[in-house]
Amino acid sequence: MEISIELVKDLRQRTGAGIVDCKAALQESKGNMEGAIEYLRKKGLATAAKKAGRIATEGLIASYIHAGGKIGVLVEINCETDFVAKTEEFQNFVKNMAMHIAAANPQFIRREDVPSHVLEKEREIYRTQALESGKPEKVIDKIVEGKLERFYSETCLLEQTYIRDSDLTVKEVLDGMIGKLGENIAIRRFARFQLGEGLSSQS
Repeated sequence: MEISIELVKDLRQRTGAGIVDCKAALQESKGNMEGAIEYLRKKGLATAAKKAGRIATEGLIASYIHAGGKIGVLVEINCETDFVAKTEEFQNFVKNMAMHIAAANPQFIRREDVPSHVLEKEREIYRTQALESGKPEKVIDKIVEGKLERFYSETCLLEQTYIRDSDLTVKEVLDGMIGKLGENIAIRRFARFQLGEGLSSQS
């Protein structure tokens, strides 16, 4: 089918993918914008998977201060070459991740980072809640697993909804950047500080 240049431009603006890829995605999805975005995401994920094993030792450490000095973030994001680290796209990505961390307050980078004792405690809480609400025993485990998935999506950076685009997770944004810049990119570590957080009250 014939794809209009306006549709291609719109898709390119929304995804950052190249014109040829956007046109192919729209043809594949028969002009459906959401289908084309999904097609490009899958393509980006495939690209990211190929690059994930490559070592990323360059990159940037960025800081972000928010809310009149009440919230501060430090984040280290790695890439493979100093050339990519100096690109405007990579630098904007690092800055946007620092802003996301300030706003969304993740506790971990990925679900594998959540300590087992934290998971067990969450499971215990969800199981107690489900039992007390009178749910039948046979569906309790399913309810607990569903709540754990929500816990991951709220506390793990890569699984959070991206603050600048609610249609994407941080992982999807990261994978898109890997596909665009052609290098493995890894969010290595972050620290978030909130004024007064963790201080015990003193009489």
